[in-house]
Amino acid sequence: MSEVLSGKIREKTGKVATKEVRRNGEIPAVLYGLKDNLSFSVCADNLKDILTAKGQNALIDLNLEGNKKRKVIIKEFQSHPLKERWVHVDFLEVDVVKPVKVNVDVHLIGKSAGEKMGGLVHQVLKSIHVECLPTDIPQSVDLDVTAVELGQVLHVSDLSIPDKVKILHEPNEAIVSVHLEKVKEEKTEDEELAEGETEATADAATTEDSDKKDDSTKKEG
Repeated sequence: MSEVLSGKIREKTGKVATKEVRRNGEIPAVLYGLKDNLSFSVCADNLKDILTAKGQNALIDLNLEGNKKRKVIIKEFQSHPLKERWVHVDFLEVDVVKPVKVNVDVHLIGKSAGEKMGGLVHQVLKSIHVECLPTDIPQSVDLDVTAVELGQVLHVSDLSIPDKVKILHEPNEAIVSVHLEKVKEEKTEDEELAEGETEATADAATTEDSDKKDDSTKKEG
């Protein structure tokens, strides 16, 4: 089922008009349609409610003034550099019978066995690229890491995905790994190497000074 979002056609564009839109609690937006492109605005709170309920890949019925409803998904967005809000949204009109390519977030579930032993969890892919019909886009993909031991890796092939969704990654591509921290060991080796170089330099300097003193003594004699 699609979510409904109302939009107002924007007759004026530019910085001044855009600021006015935001002051009214709305977000400037652009629709890349199947046949036309439109500039409009949407209520920030209404869009937030849809995203909270259905996620960023929600299929939306966009109701524009004087236009029939368009089936759309969010293509791109721009967020405020300091505040937790969006300042611009690009919508893509879709045909519900034609596949689309989107990114879907990967959520890790549980605490791995390796992490309980002091290991670090490294999530290589935070989202995956998939292809499916707009009506079949998953809100997110869950990956249970509870049984992952130290040194183990989970791959794309370990994801559980509906048959109607095609993953656009190689099956052996890593999703998450659990490993011990190696920074301390590397630092210790570097420190030992540095100390060895310092001692060698000091010995060479001492030898050089000693040779100079011997030469000076011979000349005096």
